[in-house]
Amino acid sequence: MATMSPARTAGRAAQPGGKTFDGKTSAPGGNALMWGIGLIAGVLLASVAGGLVLLLVVLAALSGGGGGVSSLAPSAVPGVNAVLLDAFGKAAAATPTLAPKCTGMRWSILAGIAQVESNLAAGRTISGGGDITPHIIGPALNGSGVGGNRTAIYDTDGGRWDGDSTYDRAVGAVQFIPTSWVAYGRDGNGDGVADPHNAYDVTLGAVVHLCGTSAKDLSNREQLRAALYGYNRSYSYVDKVLGHIDTFDQIGVAAGGAAVPEASGRAAIVIAAARKWTGTPYAWGGGGGRPGAGGTVIGGPSEGFAQGAGTIGFDCSGLTQYAYAAAGIQLPRVSSQQALQGRRIPRSAGLEAVAPGDLVFFGSNPAAGTGIYHVAIYLGAGQMINAPRTGTFVREETVWMSSYAGAVHFP
Repeated sequence: MATMSPARTAGRAAQPGGKTFDGKTSAPGGNALMWGIGLIAGVLLASVAGGLVLLLVVLAALSGGGGGVSSLAPSAVPGVNAVLLDAFGKAAAATPTLAPKCTGMRWSILAGIAQVESNLAAGRTISGGGDITPHIIGPALNGSGVGGNRTAIYDTDGGRWDGDSTYDRAVGAVQFIPTSWVAYGRDGNGDGVADPHNAYDVTLGAVVHLCGTSAKDLSNREQLRAALYGYNRSYSYVDKVLGHIDTFDQIGVAAGGAAVPEASGRAAIVIAAARKWTGTPYAWGGGGGRPGAGGTVIGGPSEGFAQGAGTIGFDCSGLTQYAYAAAGIQLPRVSSQQALQGRRIPRSAGLEAVAPGDLVFFGSNPAAGTGIYHVAIYLGAGQMINAPRTGTFVREETVWMSSYAGAVHFP
């Protein structure tokens, strides 16, 4: 949550519920013409001035200002709404204008914050102009401890943004407190209103908040950590966001690399069985399968329990158990037990040692390959298919290298 001072240190707001999907949206670009005109104007200015130095400054700004990872977002990222992704990229690219002393800003930083704050606006519809509906509004900051908030923050906006005239609530995809929005809010889609419920506006505001007015290089890990702590004064929050940033950085690299290879044999069967359920909700404790006659599978998605109650779908190990059953292999039900099957491939061997169809695991102590809590099916080229977590659905995405703990291959 974006905060103004140490006194306002509420934890992140509650995420959207687990029974919803990303809404269908129109094509990204809200105000692509406005951004394009600005870009052309910058290049023309360099030409008219005849100054090579100025041209190099423009080019450096477009490349993200250092750090080896581009500020420009990939054209598509599985699980991320296309308009929201467009907003991340455009906000990051605007950093040289918004905060000239700030370098290293990139789309993945904004995506990492949005992942933690609102689950990337899951379950919401985002219009081509960036308007998010229904609005993302966190719990009342009444000091009750919900979301980590221990200090009451009384209403400051008359309920304009959060609909609450008693207490403030964090709002938007990256969760601004109304007082913070007054200080950092910007109009990113050119409609004349700085609205935290608009993807282009709220991501631009996040850039202003993170960068501030002093010189900083967000490609430097410690400076990025400090900026995130200023955004939400919780080190556990910072660690969560950094983990997601690392994952999104990997997505950016993979987007420019090789396509996912075509699998064959048993791997093709496993992958096809998992892909069959793309878009199926994540349900904790849901789904599974065992080999049936003639290559059939007995099982499929089912209602979960605990936080998965009422949702029919798969959790991570339920999906992998079903997919491997299609290839005639019976896996245990939970990821920690699945990690004990087959031939183990350590994290240190890298993804080069992992073949399409192999199981990839994620743990709390990835270097040691222990604390396994998640499993996915490797597709190749750094990509995997999995059921990630409550509020998401079966999807393909880049392997989470920050917590990757090794793989298992079945000869």
